[in-house]
Amino acid sequence: MLNQAPPTKGDLERDVFAMLAADDQPMTLDQVRERLGGTVMATTVMTVLSRLHEQGLTRRQWVGRSFVYTAATDQAELTAGRIRALLDAGGDRRAVLTRFIAMLPPDEERVLIDLLTH
Repeated sequence: MLNQAPPTKGDLERDVFAMLAADDQPMTLDQVRERLGGTVMATTVMTVLSRLHEQGLTRRQWVGRSFVYTAATDQAELTAGRIRALLDAGGDRRAVLTRFIAMLPPDEERVLIDLLTH
């Protein structure tokens, strides 16, 4: 049996956010933990959910005796925000965008052209 490294907090944040974004129903800490396979400690899941909430990526609401969590945005919006942050940090925007477009496969380049012309 291979020893697998435990997931990092970043991995867990990504996985939990993706799980919440894919499900339109609010989830409790226990439901999130169960979907992760039940192998992550509840305190770790609670920390991840709290961090996602502090980052504005989730909404939480007190229901009964616990919070329920939903994604505040979808995966596409999150990714677009990350691209925007990279653009903001990249210096010469024209050069960055030019190189980005040059890296696109033809079908994605056509999608971009269509989006920009409509």
